[in-house]
Amino acid sequence: MLHNDQLEQWDRDNFFHPSTHLADFARGNLPQRLIAGGSGCHIQDRDGNRLLDAFAGLYCVNVGYGRTEIAEAIADQAKELAYYHSYVGHGTEASVTLAKMVLDRAPDHMSKVYFGLSGSDANETNIKLIWYYNNILGRPEKKKIISRWRGYHGSGLMTGSLTGLELFHKKFDLPLAQVLHTEAPYYFRRDDTDQSEGEFVAHCVTKLEELIAQEGADTIAAFIGEPALGTGGIVPPPNGYWPAIQAVLDKHDILLIADEVVTGFGRFGTMFGSDHYGMRPDLITIAKGLTSAYAPLSGSIVSDKIWAVLEQGTDENGPIGHGWTYSAHPVGAAAGVANLQLIDALGLVENAGNIGAYLNTAMRDALADHPNVGEVRGEGMLCAVEFVKGKDTRRFFDAADKIGPQISGKLLDQDSVIARAMPQGDILGFAPPFCLSRNEADQVVAATVGAIKAVLD
Repeated sequence: MLHNDQLEQWDRDNFFHPSTHLADFARGNLPQRLIAGGSGCHIQDRDGNRLLDAFAGLYCVNVGYGRTEIAEAIADQAKELAYYHSYVGHGTEASVTLAKMVLDRAPDHMSKVYFGLSGSDANETNIKLIWYYNNILGRPEKKKIISRWRGYHGSGLMTGSLTGLELFHKKFDLPLAQVLHTEAPYYFRRDDTDQSEGEFVAHCVTKLEELIAQEGADTIAAFIGEPALGTGGIVPPPNGYWPAIQAVLDKHDILLIADEVVTGFGRFGTMFGSDHYGMRPDLITIAKGLTSAYAPLSGSIVSDKIWAVLEQGTDENGPIGHGWTYSAHPVGAAAGVANLQLIDALGLVENAGNIGAYLNTAMRDALADHPNVGEVRGEGMLCAVEFVKGKDTRRFFDAADKIGPQISGKLLDQDSVIARAMPQGDILGFAPPFCLSRNEADQVVAATVGAIKAVLD
């Protein structure tokens, strides 16, 4: 379709796209798509192409596109009060209401919510609070943070360090020295293929214990983990993993940060992944699903245990020296209130559990026997297909072959279905909106089978 404007050229000339091969895009070697609208699980570009978004943007448009209830809440708030800060006890009806709604849904031992704008800044907040906490308790050496390889926790300086993916470290002088990494709970990619799932969990625990012993428990403040690995491959943990890890942390007085940016507010068919896997976090990171990305907003949910020490710290040292200009922005908070109301009213948490299970079962039934499908895995409204060159020997394709990107590209071009080629492996990821229907799930599965056939058969 021809357009009588210069948007495409302005895009290449002026817009810095994240997570993009900048030179290829500037040269016109990467495709360009300007999105114009959306409804339900579909988006539409300015050329009129209608696409089934089986990744909900970036795991975030959980209620689906075109929800006028949220749009109207945003508009009403902007008309009434577009902005005021939340420093020194200030608040708005929307921010106070949303904090109550979040805590009503969170595990019982959580106490307060600090609002930011992105998952990255929420995890920066979490680390600062943990360092403050240990300073108030007179433990200035207890500051290191353990993350996992293949975990994703943001792309700032500290949060990019926590992220265990090479792309976010290479040439950025990361990770920072305070961050350590341990084994990813990625059973399919275990080094010893003879290990049972239980033996692999024991291996992960042993590696964590070895790291703690090497560094000294008195130097380690916290362990951060997604309930299920997201960007690192959409990998649910092996059975028994989180109770075993929790026991190690409790033994060594190490705090747990549950990064629920992807999993929070229903993606597993439970309100939080922490509930789903029996985790007992001291801090919970929230973002994406808090507003279904209709407005930027994130949060750090603080436990009773940490909150008591934060109060002690301000008694001893005065007001806490942390805040963002846009903390608890009223427009974002209004979007969050409307979003959570809509999730409840439409029964979307239950639908995510039911249709997510249906999607995963259908994908396994369709692909489990394919000679180049090493694993189909998922939980709730998360699903992944991992490709291998040799199924019996678990031989992987050469990264230069870009099998995952080829299949995701074919899926889009051939069937107008958006999936994500995950980094560090030939992995096709799905994280649809919670409003996905059975018919749409069938469409996703059929399109995936067709794309795999076109590329690999």
